[in-house]
Amino acid sequence: MKHLIFLSLLTGIFTTVSAYTKGKTYKITILHTNDHHGRFWQNKDGELGLAPRLTLINEIKAEVESSGGKVLLLDAGDVNTGVPQSDMLDAEPDFKGMKLLNYDVMAVGNHEFDNSLSVIRKQQEWAGFPFISANIYDEKTKKRLFKPSIFKNVDDLKIAILGLTTKDTPFKTNPHNVKGIVFKDPIEEAKKLVPCLKKRSDVLIALTHMGHYPNESQGSDAPGDVTLARQVNGIDVIIGGHSHVPLFEPDYQNNTYIVQAFEWGKYLGRVDLEFTDGKLSLKNYKLIPVNLKKKETVNGQTVMTYLDKEIKADPLLVSFLEPFKLRGDQSLQIVFGEAEGLFEGSRAVIRNTETNLGNLLTKAYKEKFNADLSISNSGGIRDSVPAGKISYETILTVLPFGGEIVTVELSGEKLKTYLTDVALKLSPGTGSFPQMSGVFIKGSRAGMIIYQLLVNGKEIMADQIYKIALPEFIAQGGDGYPSLKHEPTFRKYGFVDAEIFKEYVDLKKVLRLEDYKITNYLQL
Repeated sequence: MKHLIFLSLLTGIFTTVSAYTKGKTYKITILHTNDHHGRFWQNKDGELGLAPRLTLINEIKAEVESSGGKVLLLDAGDVNTGVPQSDMLDAEPDFKGMKLLNYDVMAVGNHEFDNSLSVIRKQQEWAGFPFISANIYDEKTKKRLFKPSIFKNVDDLKIAILGLTTKDTPFKTNPHNVKGIVFKDPIEEAKKLVPCLKKRSDVLIALTHMGHYPNESQGSDAPGDVTLARQVNGIDVIIGGHSHVPLFEPDYQNNTYIVQAFEWGKYLGRVDLEFTDGKLSLKNYKLIPVNLKKKETVNGQTVMTYLDKEIKADPLLVSFLEPFKLRGDQSLQIVFGEAEGLFEGSRAVIRNTETNLGNLLTKAYKEKFNADLSISNSGGIRDSVPAGKISYETILTVLPFGGEIVTVELSGEKLKTYLTDVALKLSPGTGSFPQMSGVFIKGSRAGMIIYQLLVNGKEIMADQIYKIALPEFIAQGGDGYPSLKHEPTFRKYGFVDAEIFKEYVDLKKVLRLEDYKITNYLQL
């Protein structure tokens, strides 16, 4: 009895041992999403949205339940941040909408902490389903801030669901919102909990916001799902998020299936499992597009056609969500200027190379503070600026985090050390990849050496003072940047990135591509 009580306390929930029926086949379908990032409403092409997602979920539930199966609906975190109509309302439409979709549970993502803990608690009330994470602790009380796991039953079959959050969270969200919060190593927490959960369940699912990195190639990011599967025995399925990866086939590691459904609700993941006499088997897996479209040329004209079939939006959910959309739309449609052409900010491009949008934003920060140079992490830039009118909605979609831009003054000697670290240690393919203005760096990342380092076309002078304008997030050490927060010249002004960008657009009126062209400032 003492042993049972200890196990219950460790997993955070009292439960009884399952006694499944021998010879019986249990059918379990897991539907999953991740990295929703505020996309409660369809986009301009009629893609995405919670309302068609609900229609699809209901269709699958009816199919599965008619054959004697049971459906679980899981989300792997990062519901917050990405669309102004959601951000301005603390994701109220998203969480209330997800409640109407009957989600069972959500893992806590790093972008949940773009809000304060008090807002997260409010979001939990709106959602009505558990937020779980085993590795997030209160620094003072030493207690977990969320339930580490939950149990679900399929008849007399017991399923354990363990929540885990990337330990990079303090570096990938607003540092003010994680003060007094400890993000322990999720893999070490899993090593403690999984053996206990296995004894209390028949099937063990890890619902994680850690990222999928093939063969553990995570670069400068914290270890993700592949490392978890390889180091922790006993996990049957990992439902993942964080890295925005569409896994069209499960990654099978150490008897563990790893899946992830890309981002924004573009796909609904479907995992069909069967359990018989202690053995779990995967019968089918697919990502189902939610009204995603592709461009095709028909009779010389470009048209958009569905990747799969059209999914009708649930009309009641549309009616419920529409007032939220309208509340945000009114103030977001104000136009401040115009873009001559596309300013590139797509995740796949801006996290790997210099772009004209990176040049535009860092130039705006540099001019705002009369700085010598400016740097921004690519992860803080969330979308492109299309050609045409630039509205407040466009600006907030590109810069959704409301991060403050600060300045720091460094001697040439210190600046050289700082820029060397930035150039050589922050690798392409991650949100840390630097966008810059006023800087030219030539060197070898492989050889870990810098040959030439210029500020505004001139060699850095060791005894000269240089002012850098940069997001507070990376100045505080976020995304793996060297921390500058203890520099005596660290200065805050109260200006956030989106407002600076809006002011810049309003001043220029027309953003010309020629003024922000690629200069190849980073040659490594």
